[in-house]
Amino acid sequence: MKKIYFILLLSLLVCVGCQFKWTDDNKSDDQLIKIERFDRLEYRYLTVGDYSALQQMSTEFPFETRTLIEKVLKIGQITDPDINSKFLKFYQDTTLQTIISSVQSKYSNINDIQKELSIAFARLEQQIPNLQIPKVYTQISALDQSIVAGDGKIGISLDKYLGEDYPIYNKYYIKQQRKQMTRDNIIPDCLMFYLMSLYPLRNYDFRPQFERDIHMAKIQWVANKAMSNNYYKGKYVDIVSKFMKINPNIKFEELLESTDFSGFANLN
Repeated sequence: MKKIYFILLLSLLVCVGCQFKWTDDNKSDDQLIKIERFDRLEYRYLTVGDYSALQQMSTEFPFETRTLIEKVLKIGQITDPDINSKFLKFYQDTTLQTIISSVQSKYSNINDIQKELSIAFARLEQQIPNLQIPKVYTQISALDQSIVAGDGKIGISLDKYLGEDYPIYNKYYIKQQRKQMTRDNIIPDCLMFYLMSLYPLRNYDFRPQFERDIHMAKIQWVANKAMSNNYYKGKYVDIVSKFMKINPNIKFEELLESTDFSGFANLN
């Protein structure tokens, strides 16, 4: 009887240990990504000319600063002698100053975004073991690119996600565009653009439109799985979904890397 009791007790301890491990793993999933607030340094320099903020941008975020100045704003080279004053002057427009302040107010706390993005990438990592988890930062891009993805990084332009009813947007965007400029769109956009940077379609310009559409739908389908909802919808996403139901053993990475589209044609 004592032996049976000991075995039962040991089994219980193993189960409890498994439960604790499961809980700890989920906790780490929530913290997989830490979003760096590069936009706050921008705010300090671009509103009050805080030179210490500019120094932090240059020393702590050299990649992000170069990308913003050279590739997003395209106002010159980071090595230009007058680039700092040019950068500051560019944002002195009244509209941009209003947007900068709106970003700090609207996104004073982004814990929800960080948590959801961490969970989504944890799901992706389970399906794509060699996936490079990106370093993520926020920026203010003067209403340029919503998401900058590449080189293992994701830059989120918070000024492009101030809400479909944000007054300034009415001057520059149609209603359909404004619907995509909300907080809820940040996670889907991050996933889609990052996956696009990792799995580009080779010879894209020479591909038939059907192959281009299917490749994009593959990325959107995988993004849906990472978010555990059907955010991305449409004819081609449905085709990919049918294909994966027929071929359940195909791995996500294989799906995204494949340039054989013959299996999708009959599902059209």
